Amino acid sequence: MHDTIAKVRKFRDERDWQQFHDPKSLAASICIEAAELLELFQWLSPDEARREAAEKRERVSEELADVAIYLIELADIAGIDLAGAIEAKLEKNAAKYPVEKSRGVWTKYTDLK
Repeated sequence: MHDTIAKVRKFRDERDWQQFHDPKSLAASICIEAAELLELFQWLSPDEARREAAEKRERVSEELADVAIYLIELADIAGIDLAGAIEAKLEKNAAKYPVEKSRGVWTKYTDLK
C-alpha cells in the first residue's frame, strides 16, 4: 500500500493539485466517482449487473480506481492508516455480525436475533 500511496502523492504533486485536495473536496470526489461506478449498473438486474461487470471489466476497473485514488488521498491527508482502518473495521463488523446470526441474511446488526 505504501508504494501506491507514494504514486498517488507523486501524481498529485507533479500537477500541483494538493491545493485543491482538501477533505471536503476529496469526499465529494469519492461520491462523484462512486456515482459514475453506480451508473454502469443502473437499472440492471443482479444477473445483468454481473454480466455487465464481466463485459465492461476495464471500465469498471477505471471507475473503481478513481474511487480508490481519492479515498487513498483523503486517508493520507487526514493521517489515517487506511489498511489499519480497514482491519479495525473488519474486527468491529465481525463482532456486530457474528457468522451464526448473519450468514446468508442482509439484516442490520441491530435487528439480528
